[in-house]
Amino acid sequence: MNRSAFAHLKEWKQRQKRKPLVLRGARQVGKSYLVEAFAKREFEISLTVNADRDKEFLRRIVHEPPSRMVQLLELEYGQRIIPGKTLLFFDEIQAVPEFLARLRYFYEELPELHVIAAGSLLDFVLEDHSFSMPVGRIEYLHLGPMTFGEFLDATGNERWSAFLSAFGCRETMPDTAHQALLRLFRTFLALGGMPEAIETYARTLSLLEADRVKESILGTLRDDFAKYGQRVNHDRLLKMFGRLPGMVGQRFKFANVSRKDSSRELARCLHLLELARLVYRVRQSSCSGLPIGAGVKEEAFKVLFLDCGLLLHACGLRAADVEREPDLMLVNAGAAVEQVVGQHLLHARPFWEEPELFYWAREKPTSAAEVDYVIVRSGRIVPVEVKAGKTGRLRSLWQFVAEKDARLALRFNADKPSLLDATDTMHDGTRLSYRLLSLPLYLIDHANRLVDEAT
Repeated sequence: MNRSAFAHLKEWKQRQKRKPLVLRGARQVGKSYLVEAFAKREFEISLTVNADRDKEFLRRIVHEPPSRMVQLLELEYGQRIIPGKTLLFFDEIQAVPEFLARLRYFYEELPELHVIAAGSLLDFVLEDHSFSMPVGRIEYLHLGPMTFGEFLDATGNERWSAFLSAFGCRETMPDTAHQALLRLFRTFLALGGMPEAIETYARTLSLLEADRVKESILGTLRDDFAKYGQRVNHDRLLKMFGRLPGMVGQRFKFANVSRKDSSRELARCLHLLELARLVYRVRQSSCSGLPIGAGVKEEAFKVLFLDCGLLLHACGLRAADVEREPDLMLVNAGAAVEQVVGQHLLHARPFWEEPELFYWAREKPTSAAEVDYVIVRSGRIVPVEVKAGKTGRLRSLWQFVAEKDARLALRFNADKPSLLDATDTMHDGTRLSYRLLSLPLYLIDHANRLVDEAT
């Protein structure tokens, strides 16, 4: 299965000032698969060291200089390590956290050797480490679930992927193409972006088999809670994890999780799930200027689950249920669509940047308004609305345009793509002139490019 991160790995390989690369992301998003596929395609030799399985050996050699460490690795695994020709991959690196700090010495003393590390609960290590982190000596690649475009490539629909990549914001979408792509997106929404679920569907064409995979993934993620140690009450953590899928799209309130547990205790649970990359906060911003994060209201946020397919499965909706829904924008009261748009926007940033996403809200008693997401393109803040069906009132979007003098707004709905120079009148008589880019969900992978074209 092709991942768009593959191109970033190729660029990293060719870079002259190359640092050890650390992949970060939740369990089951395909970190190990990506690196192993990269090694097969791009290197003559590769060596994978599983830190969880071989932790005692790694702890014995962790303080050796890189050249000596390479010699010991060759002896242990019976594999030559040739700088410039070998990819050295340390998987499950969180099992030996002190090894993470030692990666800096590969950059300083053996920079010609390609070194990659990956770990699923790496953020736990980064929060609690007692060693000096190699600041400026390693770099990160953040990996999320597969996108719709990657799903198309993985399921034999490369021609549709290429068609969407070439589509321009001022072009007309043929009706037959529109209907076909909506059907494919409905399947993607039902499956989600977890690589194993997509691979299973591509191999079997069975939504039931994909459901079994998702159930297994959710069970594995719950089992992982035991690895969180004594940080938090296990039952409370399970309760939080079980409530989150039903809270996507809403302003988060701890009271909706439990009225028996304190907000402080629940906040700790939420934080741990964030560290595991199973949930992300979408923080409210005033959007008064750049960077958007400077205007954040810390206590106000929404949440995104790891993946839309897992969210639907956790809510009791099976893939076949989604496939039968005629209007996919209404699946799970619209929360699934807000989730799938959000997870794409969250990971649409460059791979080396920490994923983050914001929304805007005005909380005046007589004129409350909320825009689902806001993104930044070409130095401008762009409001993003996710609307059910082909139509939908845009009052909150208009309010944002009026207050922030936005020149472009982005809407996702079920209609064909369009770019309009809109003129609207607010209830107070204010005249608004702005450009409205409407995109069907199947163009979510190309939202940034099409927004740039429309600007």
